[in-house]
Amino acid sequence: MRVYLPATTTVLRTLVDEGRLPAPQTVFAVTPQLREFYAVSDAEADTEELEYAALLTAARASLRLLDLDPLAPRRRVVVAADVPDDAVAPMDDPHVERGAARLSHEVRMQDVASAHVDDAEAEDDVRKAVNVVLEADLGSEESQFVVDQAEGHELAWYASQEIGPLLELL
Repeated sequence: MRVYLPATTTVLRTLVDEGRLPAPQTVFAVTPQLREFYAVSDAEADTEELEYAALLTAARASLRLLDLDPLAPRRRVVVAADVPDDAVAPMDDPHVERGAARLSHEVRMQDVASAHVDDAEAEDDVRKAVNVVLEADLGSEESQFVVDQAEGHELAWYASQEIGPLLELL
């Protein structure tokens, strides 16, 4: 199953240096809850669109992680990895994002399909969003506008073999 792991550049560096990230992890994936939601709101959504929705949800979670990692560059990071299906347990809780799951399998570098990282021009918007993402989560329209600005930046795609050189450039 393809999962999307919210991260920071610090987490990405650990993955590259150690070759793995320990379990458990919170990830996002095409879960039954995500499929059910899109079956109602967009019945035409295919698997690729559902995976993109999971990736974007992971990118929002990356903002929350950046709030906890003040030394990391202000760039959202999402790691896409292929893991055993039975290692992914969807969270069936109305208080968590659709597509949220617990991964009971470590994420190994060899499992990584790609990394998705903000470009330098997103850093100012991401910095602002990190400062208000929790308020946006609680319903603040002003804060949500700021988060929307950051989420308006497309994440750049990097193949797994490009992650090390990317980190050297940051």
